[in-house]
Amino acid sequence: MTKAIIFNIMRYCIHDGPGIRTTVFFKGCPLSCKWCHNPEGIENKPQKSFNPSKCINCGRCSAEEDCPTGAKEIIGYEITFDELMNEINKDALFYEQSKGGVTFSGGEPFYQAEFLLETLSLCKKNYIKTAVDTCGFCDTETLLKAAQITDLFLYDLKFMDTEKHMQFCGKPNDLILANLKFLSETKIKIQLRVPVFPLINDSVYEMTAVFEYIKNMPNIETVHLLPYHNIQSDKYKRLGKNYELSEIPSGESPNMNVIKEIFNRKFSVKVGG
Repeated sequence: MTKAIIFNIMRYCIHDGPGIRTTVFFKGCPLSCKWCHNPEGIENKPQKSFNPSKCINCGRCSAEEDCPTGAKEIIGYEITFDELMNEINKDALFYEQSKGGVTFSGGEPFYQAEFLLETLSLCKKNYIKTAVDTCGFCDTETLLKAAQITDLFLYDLKFMDTEKHMQFCGKPNDLILANLKFLSETKIKIQLRVPVFPLINDSVYEMTAVFEYIKNMPNIETVHLLPYHNIQSDKYKRLGKNYELSEIPSGESPNMNVIKEIFNRKFSVKVGG
């Protein structure tokens, strides 16, 4: 694979790993989480988006001309190794000064695994620190190959209950749990990311189950508890999709302090990215 399909390269990020980072967003994800903050990253191909608030009714759509206001756009484009490395290297000075680097996110970066592994290798050869932000639903052998050439995993763990995972994410979670266990047996650093959503997974029972599963994993550096917000709902409208969780209240779970105490028994805990 000499090209990948991505949908964004975001610079000067501070929530996707240590230091100042460049985050590369890959297109394509095996899950379909109902709250996904980047729904434009789920499909593994470019797709149309329409923002009616930018539309000036100029009529160019019917003539298939380019939209002058950006109301109508195509999300996603192909990029080669050389093109991506050129973009990454533009920020090399910031990586050095801040002890930052590059984070590969999505979508799911392992959905385009061959390209990801090659890019991780190139970064390592150029002394650029890397992180992989993953849902964990990927081939185990590939995951462990990445663990040998990256510096950090940002690993999502949403549910212990496989039926709830099926309901809200579209796939069972047995592979995700197994892959986290395999990573815990390596020396790779892990920041665990746990979404905490009211009425979905914020019960003390469910969060205690997560804690019990991870409590003996020595390489989990931090547990990030991610509050729910629904600002992504507008993205769904632009893509012509229905956002199913509009009734869930946005903001921190009322149980957040108790949940923090659960994970604080063993881990450093941070609320938010």
